[in-house]
This record gives sequence, structure tokens and C-alpha cells, in this order.
Amino acid sequence: MRNLIASFPSHIQEAITIGSVFTAPALAREVRNIVISGLGGSGIGGKVISQYVSDQCAVPILVNNDYALPAYVDQHTLVIISSYSGNTEETVAAMRVAMGRGAMIAAVTSGGEVKATCEAHNLPHIVIPGGNPPRSMFAYSACQLLYLLRGFGLIGGDISAALEGAFNLLSGNQDTIEADALEMAKIVNGSTPVLYSEQRLEGVAIRWRQQINENSKMLCWHHVFPEMNHNELVGWETGSDKLTVVVLQSSADHPRSRIRMEICKGIFASKTPRVLELRAQGHNLLEEFFYLIHFGDWVSLHLAELNGTDPIDIRNIDFLKNELATIQ
Repeated sequence: MRNLIASFPSHIQEAITIGSVFTAPALAREVRNIVISGLGGSGIGGKVISQYVSDQCAVPILVNNDYALPAYVDQHTLVIISSYSGNTEETVAAMRVAMGRGAMIAAVTSGGEVKATCEAHNLPHIVIPGGNPPRSMFAYSACQLLYLLRGFGLIGGDISAALEGAFNLLSGNQDTIEADALEMAKIVNGSTPVLYSEQRLEGVAIRWRQQINENSKMLCWHHVFPEMNHNELVGWETGSDKLTVVVLQSSADHPRSRIRMEICKGIFASKTPRVLELRAQGHNLLEEFFYLIHFGDWVSLHLAELNGTDPIDIRNIDFLKNELATIQ
């Protein structure tokens, strides 16, 4: 896992090579809404990218993490299937539903049933390298979602240039990011992480939580501003020093949300001495998103190493899949 995380910048560069040659076919109908369907390491790219393009894409985007699809999915819906293996049970089921509804379909995958279905039905798709844990291939799947949206004319801009900027930022600051992540991991170690961000950064916070869950084998939770001010904040009356708060911030944060964060940090600090803040670096929001994701990946790895835990192992998920395979 260490080598895979260290290779994150080069994954972005390779993703540019893959995505830049994709030629999107003309869509058969007007797109009135978009659904990105995927789970786990394959699905989180949809959440991150949907929030990144929220001020660019003129039609609503829903990220679907389920077998089923909303009732409104129809012939005017673009359903983007994101399954790294191509065999994710829930995502394959959602793809079948989309086909039955006559939706327009595209996909990002490394193979499996999703790739075979795309080839059989001449559906546009982008193939990414396979053979690794899906969560370690975030750069490949997330970047291809941008190329799909751009190819279909749903967002503008030079995707390759934007991603090159992210590559330059991360590759040029890799040692510093890893070192800073280690210092954070040392503080977080032995506690339960509580992650906060503003709403638009929720996908990034979820990525942190997922990586800490899978790589570090730790429970963790997240919430967003300003919504947490209307519920979870009261729960801090029973907060404890067994928690570490990490507040993730970006240049897109609403000024009032920043004020809320500063006030709430005092409430958190009254219960735990471990209240940390991480401000994204980068020249634009895409660079900031990728910076925070890369930083969080390193934190999760360092937590695993500090505790002598194998970051690759996912025995509980493997057990679940094996049990499900026996039940039709």
C-alpha cells in the first residue's frame, strides 16, 4: 500500500494519458440529470467529482451507492457506472436497472461484467488498469469521470491541464505531505478520529473516513458544516479526550462556515485537547481536493504502520463477500 499511495501523483499523470484519448459519442437525447453509481473505492470518486463540478454542471448529479436507482431515472438520465473490478454486485445490479429504463449509460472500469456489457451493447466506457485494491486506484477512476463529463459536454475547461496542475503540486511536495501526515497520525493514534468539513468537501471527508476504516482498521466518523451545527454539536456535551477532531478546509468554504468552525473548535477543545486543522494547498479547487485526499491517504497508512496493521488486508469484507456468495 505504501508504494501505491506514493504513486498517487503518477497515477494522475497516467490517468491523463488514458482520458485524453477518449472520444465521447454524441448522446442520443438531452441529459436532464446524471447518476454516478458505484460503491467503496470505486464510488467515492463520484462523490468527490460531483461536488467539484457542482458550480459547473447545469444538470443535477446524484451519487448512487445501492442496488436500485431512483424512480426518476429514465431515457433522459446519463448513468455513469463506476466499478473498478467490473463485478461489484450492487453496481452491476444498478447497471441492469439503468438499461431496463432506457437510460444513457457510460462506464469506468478495469474489466469484469461491466466491461463485457459495455462491449456487448456498444456503450461508451473507459478502461483503467486493474489488479490493485480499488481504493488505491482513486486517481484513475476520479479523473475518468471528469473526462466523461467533459466529453459529453456537461462541463467545460481543459481537464488535462487542470490535472497536470494537481500532478505538479503533489509530486513536488510529496516528502512534505508524507512528513506532515506522519505528525498528524502520531496525534490521532490511539483515539477515534472525528472529521469535519464544509458541505462541498464532504466527499473528501468520506474518503478520509474510508481510508482510515480500511487501511488503518479504525472506526471513524465525519459530519459537515453547517449541518452539524443543528444536531451533532449538541452531542459534544458528552465528548471525551478519546476523540481527535480533524477539520478539513478549502478555499471554497463559505465565510460564515469558517466562522462557525472557529467557534466550534472551542467547544471541541473543551472536551479533547486534540483538535487539528488542515487547510488545503493548491492554486485551484481541484488541486486542493487532490491535496487533501493524498494527505489523508498518507495519514491512514501511517496509522496502520504505527499500529502494526496490514493496510491491504480487508478480511471482514472478504468474509462478507464469501458469505453472500453462498446465498442466492
